[in-house]
Amino acid sequence: MRALISVFDKDGIDEFALALDQLGVEIVSTGGTFKRMKELGIPAVEVTRLTHYPEIMDGRVKTLNPNIHGGILAVRHNDEHMNKVNELNIPLIDIVVVNLYPFEATSANPDSTWEEIVEKIDIGGPAMIRSAAKNHEDVIVLVNPARYGQIIEELKLNGTVPLLLKQQLAAEAYSHTAYYDSVISAYFRTKFFGANFMPSEMGIAMKQKQVLRYGENSHQKASLYQSGLPSGVLDIEVLQGKELSFNNYIDMQAAYQIARDLPVPGAVVIKHTNPCGAALGSTILEAYTKAYEADPTSAFGGIIGLNDICDEGTAIAISKIFVEVIIAPDFTPEARIVFAAKANLRLIKKPNFFSKPTQFDFRRVEGGFLVQDEDTSTMSDENYQVATKTAPSGQQWIDLKLGWAIVRYVKSNAIVLVKDGVLVGVGAGQMSRVESVELAIKRAGAKASGSTMASDAFFPFSDNVELAAAAGITAIIQPGGSVRDADSITKANESGLSMVFTGRRHFRH
Repeated sequence: MRALISVFDKDGIDEFALALDQLGVEIVSTGGTFKRMKELGIPAVEVTRLTHYPEIMDGRVKTLNPNIHGGILAVRHNDEHMNKVNELNIPLIDIVVVNLYPFEATSANPDSTWEEIVEKIDIGGPAMIRSAAKNHEDVIVLVNPARYGQIIEELKLNGTVPLLLKQQLAAEAYSHTAYYDSVISAYFRTKFFGANFMPSEMGIAMKQKQVLRYGENSHQKASLYQSGLPSGVLDIEVLQGKELSFNNYIDMQAAYQIARDLPVPGAVVIKHTNPCGAALGSTILEAYTKAYEADPTSAFGGIIGLNDICDEGTAIAISKIFVEVIIAPDFTPEARIVFAAKANLRLIKKPNFFSKPTQFDFRRVEGGFLVQDEDTSTMSDENYQVATKTAPSGQQWIDLKLGWAIVRYVKSNAIVLVKDGVLVGVGAGQMSRVESVELAIKRAGAKASGSTMASDAFFPFSDNVELAAAAGITAIIQPGGSVRDADSITKANESGLSMVFTGRRHFRH
């Protein structure tokens, strides 16, 4: 039996190679791996002994040779294949152990030169992996060091490995090369076309980061996968608490996204991806207190997002209720001590809190994906158009802009009411916009009077303005663009409301 070993990541390779040697397996290797074998005292054979050809072009060409791929691809029960092996004296290769150059890490390093990045595109490695996986009935292919011990045990017991295991190893191998190629493709696509370019063909590179206890419901299996470099809620430090669940990640993302877009200090309380409370304050404690008091009933069991460092006073206030997760840029040592009394509470530190995503937004549909840019667009003052005779006052402008920052993260049809820097009412996911307005007003109660209203899309009818005026709402911000905008403007003028158009919609399905 002969094994070809060529690995960049040498984790576990010493023990594995020594065990193969003890089993009488001849080892063929290349470059640094061959040097490592010799250091271990293993009588390895350098790959040039099989190819009868020197490595050329700085090692770019060494295993791309008929004696290598013929030895891997030869089907042992095919007489024509075996006659050719004997005729050409091709040495059979029974085990292929390969992992690839670290393109992902090299391309992510800002200090890497273009030449260094290109040289980490592995050619021979993927070719050998794919060849071995294709001929998996006769060849064992290994790309995952975690499998080394299992394979040694099988070889010791049976002299080979079961066919099912060979098939599973082949599947792992193709997943490995697909991930590798997708990473390279994404890097080149972004570099030469731009981050927003959508090609006619696209692979999604995803690496399993965590196996979750279950999905949205206990009968569903789930895992967390990372695509590209860690960002968003995958670029976090878990400081304490139970393992994050599927639903925790979804709600935590909503809390983080809204908190990230709020002025500092700002706080948000999330329940089932929608905000039940959000507020600004002169301190993070004041912001959290206002956000909680906006809807204390819904806040129970929620997810909290803070966009400033959580201090001791804020920790004490939060500890008075049950919450699942708190995500913030950091926590003071005193806050950590307070939260330590709640061992199950998940404390999440989010570095680079205000960084914006640069990746695509993928939405799964049966049989495929919808792909779009992330909705990260921002508004400047000159983008706002006052459509009514009366312009908003100073505080109204603050509240309108806050409402506009929040409403983009609320399920459509979305309406939010903001008063004095506090989210006081939310109407989310209703089938008609007027129902969302009614729900937001109902949830706000008496706080609706004097509040401002933000709508994620235009008003198709003026009845939305009528409801707002009857509830005492004083100003409205919405995209505009309806064929009946004039009706809404007229109704707002008659009611003494100010209305601002943004010219931009923020649907969230």
